[in-house]
Amino acid sequence: MTFAIGIAVLLALMVLAVPIGFALGIAGFISLNMTVPLGMIQTLMGKVVYATSANMILMTIPMFILMAEFLACGGVAKDLLLACHRMLRRVKGGLAMACIAAGAIHAAATGSSTASAASLARASFPAMKAAGYAPSLSVGTIAIAGTLAIMIPPSVAFVLYGIITETSIGKLFLGGIIPGLMTAAGYMLTISIVLWLKPELGPTVEKEAEDAQAETGGSVWPMGLLILIVLGGLYSGVATPTEISAIGALGAFLISLGTGRMSRRDFVHAVGGTLRITTMIMTIIFSAHIVGYFITFTRITDSLLEWIAVSGMSPTAVMLIVVGIYLVLGMFMDQAAILILTAPISTSLMVGLGYDPVWWGIIIIKTAEVGLVSPPLGLVTFVVSSSTRTDLRASFRGVIPFMIAEFVTLGLLLAFPAITLALT
Repeated sequence: MTFAIGIAVLLALMVLAVPIGFALGIAGFISLNMTVPLGMIQTLMGKVVYATSANMILMTIPMFILMAEFLACGGVAKDLLLACHRMLRRVKGGLAMACIAAGAIHAAATGSSTASAASLARASFPAMKAAGYAPSLSVGTIAIAGTLAIMIPPSVAFVLYGIITETSIGKLFLGGIIPGLMTAAGYMLTISIVLWLKPELGPTVEKEAEDAQAETGGSVWPMGLLILIVLGGLYSGVATPTEISAIGALGAFLISLGTGRMSRRDFVHAVGGTLRITTMIMTIIFSAHIVGYFITFTRITDSLLEWIAVSGMSPTAVMLIVVGIYLVLGMFMDQAAILILTAPISTSLMVGLGYDPVWWGIIIIKTAEVGLVSPPLGLVTFVVSSSTRTDLRASFRGVIPFMIAEFVTLGLLLAFPAITLALT
């Protein structure tokens, strides 16, 4: 009953449009007050603030966000698009596939889907429109390419999941590589199928080849070097995630400065954006820990495990039900909020049923990736639609074929956990 009241308070605050960080904190405080003495709550709050602030791994969040902001200022997405387009110029839908490839490469050096999608929108939409792509397919491609930043490491979502569930962030990064590449390949295959079924949505191969031939610029080696440094340093163990995120942010700054595209105004905008996003995330983490203590005191996870044991449901059935709940939540709630609110409970539940926490983390992030473009919330779709001034209905229509590919990939990851765990 106490748990239900706490959740009701949280939902009521969210309905009243209270920012998620404050809603979590207020609901957590009220809920704890029904369970433990006020003095203990004050002690726990002080412990949470100190422990979270002293956690060096949290420094990866502002550094990866700053790296994404600097790369956006430097117009790196446009360079990647041009380089990838030249490689795919003789393929039907080459420019759209180049957008996916550019998104995958961009994701390997950033951790923010919204920042990645916004950068790709500025670089890709004018080129796709001039080439003759339908606005719906263009926006759908750009939006779905932006979501790769949440799956392909380094990802801020992996860092958040690792912190709140005490799972190895290094293993999460390794676990995200194959699913991320599978996802990108699925998007490219989707583009090929869509243009085969409806060739009028894109230009001819000959026109794309001509356009690619006429393009100039697009040096990709600075970005390639940055990715090599970030991923090489991370996976070789030379540097910790915190150290490599700082090195990556410095590298992104130097790339943007070296291309001559970063002005003083852009620098201030990048730093300001990083501070705003980081403050929001830190507030959510503080408040989520308070809610976490409440969940621990109510023993809700133990109660769920006992109920499952009595009900006779198989672990597979429970897992599929929870995945379905995540997919539904993703249509209506912010992905960070879903992760913070549910990951501690669902991960404890899945581990109790015998599932690997790294695999489950990848599954949760995958459902979040779907939610980023799903109607009616679809944050990344909204961002790209707004950036390109494209009708929102057409934008969501363009995303639908890619969502089918998402479900196919999700099904494979659920059926074959070894895909995710192969590198861990």
